[in-house]
Amino acid sequence: MAACALMVAALVLGPSTTGAAAAPKPTEKQLKAQLAALGKQVDKLIAQYNAKRVAVAKAKDAEKKARERLKAAETELTASEGQVGDIAQLSYQAGSGLGMMREIMSPGFGGAAMLQQLQAEQSAEIGRYATARDARKKAADDAAALTDGLRDDVVEVTAQRRDAEKLIGQIKDKLDRLVPTAPGKQANGSWAPELPTGSENITPRMRLMRAEVKDHFPLRFPVGCYRPENSGEHPLGRACDFMLSSGGAMPSPAGVAMGEQIAAWAIKNGGKLGVKYVIYRQRIYNLGFPGWRSMANRGGITANHFDHVHISMY
Repeated sequence: MAACALMVAALVLGPSTTGAAAAPKPTEKQLKAQLAALGKQVDKLIAQYNAKRVAVAKAKDAEKKARERLKAAETELTASEGQVGDIAQLSYQAGSGLGMMREIMSPGFGGAAMLQQLQAEQSAEIGRYATARDARKKAADDAAALTDGLRDDVVEVTAQRRDAEKLIGQIKDKLDRLVPTAPGKQANGSWAPELPTGSENITPRMRLMRAEVKDHFPLRFPVGCYRPENSGEHPLGRACDFMLSSGGAMPSPAGVAMGEQIAAWAIKNGGKLGVKYVIYRQRIYNLGFPGWRSMANRGGITANHFDHVHISMY
């Protein structure tokens, strides 16, 4: 992790200089490779932390079971002590003139042998008790040590993850700087009108946006753009729907998360690419009036944009 962080930090925080010559700026391919490598390191950190948590849970479960065994051994020992005590008491009473007790303790009756057997059983139970007690102490000590270790790991992993996320953010910012400025942006920040072109009937800005989203995100489902409708941006070639499911079905949790990432990325880079507004999960973000706003219920998963991100361009 440290080696990766140093390598990425050297890349992200700026080129070093040797004499008058500066190292070349990283390419998009290099940045993506570093981003992927750092992502794997973060995943590894999380996996190690989760493994520690599992180990702690197992240790605590073992300690609980050892405590239960100790309790059972204590019960058995108490019962055994009572039995041996009762027979010993009878033995003492036998010497006080109680004929019945003498008979019980006589060699022929077997009372003495019974007492010896119970004493032997008691000794065995004391041994089992001691074993259970020692096992319980060891399990408790192991659980405590793992818990202390986990506490230290949490601090370490949190710091490493925070550093990694900072580097990831810096790499993403550098990648976003490589996003080209769409054609038609005027000096005052407005956008010149565009006509749809080509067999796909979409504008050059829309085509660029679609290519950039495909380049930045692992889309699994089709992207729908032009539709011959009577209203909206789709028939003008200025809108695309980036599907997160096969359509009409709620996306997986991973799909929902990617939709949020696509929407956030489009908003962040909208000023360069000419984004007019973004719709996702029954909300709309108009770049001319920043901030998400709720939309009326249109009656379905697709109509409410739960299964896709809608991006409209100027």
